[in-house]
Amino acid sequence: MARSSLNKARIKRLAGRAVARYIDFVYRTSEVVRDPPEDELEDFLRAHAPAIVAVWHGQFILAPQAKPHDMPLAIILARHGDAELFADSLARFNTTLIRGAGANGRRKDRGGAAALRAAMRTLDQGISVGMSGDMPPGPARQSGLGIVTLAALSGRPILPLAAATSRFRVLDTWSRMTVNLPFGKLACVFGDPIYVSRDSTPVQMEAARLEVERGLNAATERAYRLAGSDITRTLPPSVMIRRGSLTRPAPPQPGLALRTYRAATRLLRPAVPLLLGARERRGKEETSRRNQRLGIAVIPRPEGTIAWIHAASVGELNAVLPLAEPMRAARRGLRCLFTTGTVTSARIAERRLHPDDIHQYVPLDAPRFVARFLDHWRPDVALLTESEIWPNVILECAARSVPLALLNARMSPRSFERWRKRPAIARPLFGRFDLVLAQNEEMAARFREVGAQRVLVSGNLKIDSPPPPVDEAQRARLQQALTGRQFYVAASTHEGEEAMLAAAHRILARHHAGLCTIVAPRHPERGIGIAEMMKAQGLVTALRSAGELPTAETDIYIADTIGELGTLYALSPVAFIGGSLIPRGGQNPIEAVRHGAVVLTGPHWSNFADSYATLSACDAVVRVETAEGLAAAVGKLLDDPAELARVRAAARAALEELTGALDRTVTELVELLPQSKELERAGS
Repeated sequence: MARSSLNKARIKRLAGRAVARYIDFVYRTSEVVRDPPEDELEDFLRAHAPAIVAVWHGQFILAPQAKPHDMPLAIILARHGDAELFADSLARFNTTLIRGAGANGRRKDRGGAAALRAAMRTLDQGISVGMSGDMPPGPARQSGLGIVTLAALSGRPILPLAAATSRFRVLDTWSRMTVNLPFGKLACVFGDPIYVSRDSTPVQMEAARLEVERGLNAATERAYRLAGSDITRTLPPSVMIRRGSLTRPAPPQPGLALRTYRAATRLLRPAVPLLLGARERRGKEETSRRNQRLGIAVIPRPEGTIAWIHAASVGELNAVLPLAEPMRAARRGLRCLFTTGTVTSARIAERRLHPDDIHQYVPLDAPRFVARFLDHWRPDVALLTESEIWPNVILECAARSVPLALLNARMSPRSFERWRKRPAIARPLFGRFDLVLAQNEEMAARFREVGAQRVLVSGNLKIDSPPPPVDEAQRARLQQALTGRQFYVAASTHEGEEAMLAAAHRILARHHAGLCTIVAPRHPERGIGIAEMMKAQGLVTALRSAGELPTAETDIYIADTIGELGTLYALSPVAFIGGSLIPRGGQNPIEAVRHGAVVLTGPHWSNFADSYATLSACDAVVRVETAEGLAAAVGKLLDDPAELARVRAAARAALEELTGALDRTVTELVELLPQSKELERAGS
């Protein structure tokens, strides 16, 4: 066994020396051009040393030759056997190894924390550190936060580096690993230094990450241009799609299941009036706007570029509304067409849309209705939100070559299993998206597995969206009606939770005389039914939809109205967020946090896992599981102003770790939009 290990070590050393000799051979047989020039390079590097030298993963073979030989460098490499091959070769160029790499969304510990500490010590010793901006398994050419974290902690600049040759071979790996060949032209390019402040906010860190990405891309493009070679041969497919250099690989054609779905939605078209009529009687449709559900528009299409943004309901609409202003700033003349599917969201859109933007009800997912909608509005890009996967919408957009993106994308474990088991349906649909912007890396991996070709992690737009508005006059009226009483709000509650709230109220009322529980159901039309249930349990109720205010005798005040959550959150010191005591996945806690309410939640919050995980890590949310637990938690917070203030401050600090999705999303979406006529004329 010992002899076998010795032989393996000897082979790796020999291989490492062979690699070093090959690198040296390529360098010596090539015509070398540098930027900065040879006579300025050493002064440039020493002026910024020690620095963090960044390269793209598949472009690092000649990186040791880009620096003067007498300038030491330590390169961060992952802990795997292949890295041993480079250890001996790098040593011959006055370069050493730091072992470890970030997890990049994987659960396995790859030694990232240890590598970060070692890199900090190395920089403190005056030695520059080299590392790749991207890391296995990708996405390729997309910088991670690890490099900017090291820059922020160390105070040292990031220097983008690229080395390219006129002759090379490209391996079929995730990063398009490039093997440089001898007897050609070699270009070594350093980009401008990038500094990251130690006290950077999450938004500033994201801006720095994007700056590193741009710097590395610029240096790499210049290196290939100076070498006189074609960079597109080295680009991974996702990058080429983004640059417009490669047509997206054709997704599978719709199979029997999707063809059957399309046929069924055509055949059921005669029943649509009956369906819409039944929904209208329940208050779920607007009779005056029924034609919009059939794809019939009542206003002409305006001139210019139109971005169609579809959001299912209120929460999704609030998340995507802030996209419009920065997108208009980036593309002059852009107008946004927002569609939703609920009456509540339509009313909110009427109040909050910019005058240049338009709201329509989304057409039902039947081929004729969708085609009619698309042929009238002719959107330049179609942006669906979260989990809005409508087969006919996707297929009709693709048939018209309308760029298609899924924003704030999420996929629950249950949905993932359903899609994964039906690849004949999933791959033709997800493969037609030009871009999927996922809320986190776990969800991004799910979208990739079911067939999405270009998936990036953008974060959760609901965290960056502004808090729901406050009606100060109504807030003052409620505050006056509740003067001298303790109260809290239970927001976005679902059926099954109100009975637990009633039980919690009875427990609380034993020790908190005059307590009022404000219940804001997720679906306001349930208000009367909730009132009847509460009355049957001996509780006195008042309905906001009836114009009532809580009186001294009111136990439960039911806020069964639309668009008033902001007012309630701003009024109440404590907010229980519904959909969490029963397995519904929870609702958005960030709206309450932004208004200063301390959040309580049940155990079921998978729909907002990132938000709740960060709040929990900061001890900024209170978790309850029963009516008794809810009563105890509310009572403690109402009776302890110091604890209330501590949790509130912790929640506001947690927000700093969660923001940034809006900027990342806008940056990617602008790339999908056509250039304005003014920009086209300026470029011609």
